[in-house]
Parts: sequence; C-alpha cells; structure tokens
Amino acid sequence: MRVRPKTEGTPKLFGTDGVRGLANAEITVELAVGLARAAARLTDLPVVVGRDPRRSSPMLAAALMAGFNSAGLDTVDLGIIPVGGVSRLVRDMGAGLGVMVSASHNPAPDNGIKFFAHDGRKLDPADEARLEAALDGGGSRVIPIGPEVGIQTVVADAVERYVERIAATARYSMRGLEFVVDCAHGAAFRAAPMLFERVGATARILFDEPNGVNINDRCGATHPEVVARKAHGKPAFAFDGDADRLIAVDEDGRVVDGDVIMAIIANWLHEQGRLKRDTVVVTVMSNLGFREAMRRIGVEVVEVPVGDRNVVEAMRRIRAVLGGEQSGHVVLEDRTTGDGLRTALRLMEVMAATGRELRELRRVMTVYPQVLRNVPVERKQEVDAEPEVAAAIERVRARLGERGRILVRASGTEPLVRVMVEAPSEEEAATAADAVAEVVAERLG
Repeated sequence: MRVRPKTEGTPKLFGTDGVRGLANAEITVELAVGLARAAARLTDLPVVVGRDPRRSSPMLAAALMAGFNSAGLDTVDLGIIPVGGVSRLVRDMGAGLGVMVSASHNPAPDNGIKFFAHDGRKLDPADEARLEAALDGGGSRVIPIGPEVGIQTVVADAVERYVERIAATARYSMRGLEFVVDCAHGAAFRAAPMLFERVGATARILFDEPNGVNINDRCGATHPEVVARKAHGKPAFAFDGDADRLIAVDEDGRVVDGDVIMAIIANWLHEQGRLKRDTVVVTVMSNLGFREAMRRIGVEVVEVPVGDRNVVEAMRRIRAVLGGEQSGHVVLEDRTTGDGLRTALRLMEVMAATGRELRELRRVMTVYPQVLRNVPVERKQEVDAEPEVAAAIERVRARLGERGRILVRASGTEPLVRVMVEAPSEEEAATAADAVAEVVAERLG
C-alpha cells in the first residue's frame, strides 16, 4: 500500500506485502530508520538485509542497517539478492530478522520494505502491529552506547550460498533442457544465470543489466509477452523485480501463469504420491479452471484471501507442500514465501522427469476466460461498504450463475480496486467487468 500520514480513518502502514510507496517521498530514510528501530524490539539477534537493484535501494538499506545498529543490533548486508535469498539466509545464518528492500513488480521510482521472521516467513500481522505501535512512539527504548552499538558486516557470497541451497534440492539432471530467462533487470540478474548453470540447463539470459531505473521496465513477470516474442519456440521464464514470482511461457508462446504452474506441479506430485494430504492452497483469484483440474485428479483446493502470507499460514496449518497465487507466487514444501527461482527449478524438474514439453504439461488445466480491471480510486477501503457497488456485483453474479464468478477487492499495495470476472467467453467476462468497474470508479474514484 502507499504510505500516508497516519490520521484517524486512514489505512494502516503495512499492506499485504510490507510497506510500499514512492521512494524518498513516501518511503523515506527517516521511515526506514524508524521501522528498523521499531523492529529491533522483536529480537536480540543480528538482522540480514537484502535489496533489489533500484537506485533508491542502497539508500534505504543503509538507513535500515543504521536504524538497527542504533538500537544495538548487528546487521549483515547481503547485497542485491532475490527475496527468496533473504528468507533462506535468515534461517541459515541464525538471524533474528530479515529485511528485503524492494517494491517487487512496481516501477523503478517506487520502493518498499519487507520484514521476515527468524524462520523465513513474513512477519505476522500481530508483529506488524507491534512495529506500527513502536513507530508511533509506544513504549520506551534504551539507547545503546559504546560497545553496545551494533555493527555492520557484509556477506560477499550471499547469492552463491542461496543458489547452492536451491540447487541442492534438485532430484533430476537438467542437462539437455533449454530456456530463455527474463531477469526483469531485477534482483535475479546474477542468481538466475548462476542457478541454471549450476543445474546443467542451457539458458539465454535477457534483461540482466540493471542500471537502477530500468527494473520491470517493459520486461519481467508483468510483461511475459515480451519474452514470448524473443523465445522463438523455447520455453521461457520471467521473474519480477525481487524474483518472488515466476511467470512462464510455453514453446508456442502461450503464457503459463501461477495457476497453471501449480496445476502442473500438483499433478506431478500427486502422481508420485508426494502431494501431502492431496491438497493445494490457493487464493480467491485462482482460475475456475484450476479448481476443475484439481477436482478431476482428486486434489482438494483450500482457498484463502489474496497474499502469499495467507497461503503460507494455511499451508502450515494443514501441512500442505504446495500453494500459491495466480500472479506467480508459488510456495513449496518449506512453507516460507514465494520464490521464483525455486519455482522455476521445480518446473524444470517436472519437464526433466517426464520428458514432456511445457506446452504438453499445461494441458492438465483449461484456463477459463478471465478479465481483470484495475480501477484507480481514492477510497479503496470503502469498496465493501458501498451499496451501489454491492448491487452491481450482485447483478453480475445472478447473470453468471454457476457458469462463472466475480471478485471485487481493494489492492493491498496500490490505490486500486480490482474487478475480476470469469465467464464462458472473454466477451461476456469483459462486459461484466466493465459494468462493475464503471460503478466502482463513479462511487469511489
């Protein structure tokens, strides 16, 4: 979500994926220092800090480390690394917290701050509330002096350590597999080529020259059509800015989103008897076709609200080994967070184990036509309480019946209301989505 001055009735600081906004205007050095000092109340152990290649990321990472040091905690600078690396290394290094400086798929002027607990999961809402309370001045804080002040160290081989841990999970050789890989000029620009080389796959790497301002710029997971045009019949992978999500493209240039990726992996694990509880956790945004595919093969689908943290919580509760979001956040058996590189490796494993191309594997699921409208609004938090919006939704729901569905929700990271409609045809879905979007814009814009 965008950061706003905290007055009565305004949104809380943390959205579905950390704190996010315009760097140096909304996400400031002062905010970063304050958040670090507040977060220092949660642990006595060192803190690991990673970042993406945005121009503002070194500034904010330095502010965070200074804030932790001023609160008496040592910090470990991981440098530019995928968010999965922060989640992995906070565990491997015995740290108390991990922090990732990134605005994920947002454009380069934005930035954000994500906190991870000692076990690699994003902080739960209770801890985020404690951070906000401390940031607002709640409680007292002892100011360390002399030898009690924290120090900073650098781990020069952080990316190598992370990639080695991922590669060690592979059960099959990837030799002979060829891919095109879009790094989005983001945090995967070193890690992704390293991983593909490590497991023996051949990869042509694109968009791997970050300059601080080109992250996600007409490339990456939010623009899979770009790598599709450049793949020339090869399967392709596209990461986003912090590489927590993966969108693939098959040999015919068709997009393979998170739902299809999960369907492929779920079917493979189910056939091997390795899909624990024969259950997959998804969000309300997942396609009807995914649910139908899982019903057909005998896999239960557990549905949770949008956000990979919600997916992780449900997976831990029921001990599931697969979950994720249509957007490409896929969570595997460690049940921590979305990790695009681990997802890519698992998809490669399925291809290597079965000898099938991606365009064949995707046939496990038929994608229902789905239309998404992102409506800019001023009062997104009022969407559930607006009577005219509710009436418009009900009209669409009645018209579609069991042939489709509609979902309207406020974005957790942007000033938008998302209107999603699935229907037997794209035309019908678009007509319904536009009708509701018009009411949302009129009432909340």
